[in-house]
Amino acid sequence: MMNILYGLWWYNPLAMLSIMVAYVLGMLVMILGSYVIAPRLASRISGKLSLRTSMFLLGAVIIIGGIAGLLFLAGLVLAAIGVQANPSTGLALVLGVVLMVLILNGITYLISPLMINIMYRARRDEDLQKVVDEVARQAGFRKPPKAVVVEGPPNAFAYGNFLAGRWVAVSSEMLRITSRDELKAVIGHELGHHKHGDNAIMLFMGLIPSVLYYFGLMLVQASFYYSGLSSRRDKSSGGIVFLVAGVAAIILSFLTQILVLAFSRLREYYADAHGAAVAGARNMQRALAKLHVYYSYNKYARASLSESKLRALFIYAFTETYANPYYPAFLPRPPGDFSGIDIDDVIDELRRTQTSSPEEFFSTHPPIPKRIRFLDRLETGVEKL
Repeated sequence: MMNILYGLWWYNPLAMLSIMVAYVLGMLVMILGSYVIAPRLASRISGKLSLRTSMFLLGAVIIIGGIAGLLFLAGLVLAAIGVQANPSTGLALVLGVVLMVLILNGITYLISPLMINIMYRARRDEDLQKVVDEVARQAGFRKPPKAVVVEGPPNAFAYGNFLAGRWVAVSSEMLRITSRDELKAVIGHELGHHKHGDNAIMLFMGLIPSVLYYFGLMLVQASFYYSGLSSRRDKSSGGIVFLVAGVAAIILSFLTQILVLAFSRLREYYADAHGAAVAGARNMQRALAKLHVYYSYNKYARASLSESKLRALFIYAFTETYANPYYPAFLPRPPGDFSGIDIDDVIDELRRTQTSSPEEFFSTHPPIPKRIRFLDRLETGVEKL
């Protein structure tokens, strides 16, 4: 076992080439899915299933499919080494990857509230806390989350865990550009994330592609080391099985990650519905429309967010870039002047706007036009939760 693990970390050009090939194949599969498979599948399912049913089915596919794929590939590994070595060696390899991913993600989950507060320089705000308390009472929370204000472009996000408690952060620009009712809708959206347990759920869902990915990397590395242990044909063929299983695991991790992104978009609709329930669908739409106007016409904010490498559960994500809280604080913030802009007209324009499926396919959030139309259907009773 120690020999195999040692070989995993030994640089091997062929292993790197195999990993690159797996990446290329994975990207080709994702692009094919975004342009061909996903739009057709979405059009057939759209309107036939409720939001909760769609989330349940997609979540089941991710969990069952991911675990089944991992077990199948692990079975190939056990079959390849089970004759020459103790079968527990292959099982230990699988469990080692799972344990590594669990530990890394668990540590991140536990320290993330503290890190966010430090990196944001978050500060408590009594006025914002009163709004959060009011919305929390309407939403049936026994204990309202803690409210903090952060500096930066308009945004809001929910974070926390069982140790740090629940938190809601709203940027100073969001407070400035929204009315009280629109702010309540924004906070209602974020409280929806807390109420639905999205932080924990998305953490769990993200573990599946992570385990597959790192398992694949280890198999690719192990394939070359295992093949080099002996010149005997049986061990050489065992190394090929390792390589094929490793490449397959990496490609499967790409596919699973796409499903996780789709699941995340459904959770955003769910949070939008919660925001509409506490503050009205129109206020939720107006808040989204203001975010669209702000980020569409202000280059500084878009640039600062697009350059960031980290992501979080945000109320708004671009179709051309990803929104997240870790923006460069030193960049200038645009004024966000809405004078002369009729937000209701913007809502009507967004309602008619068609979006690009490939762009949405790789995003954690649905595009604004789709969220506007979803809220319309929800208000008229066409959309069922």
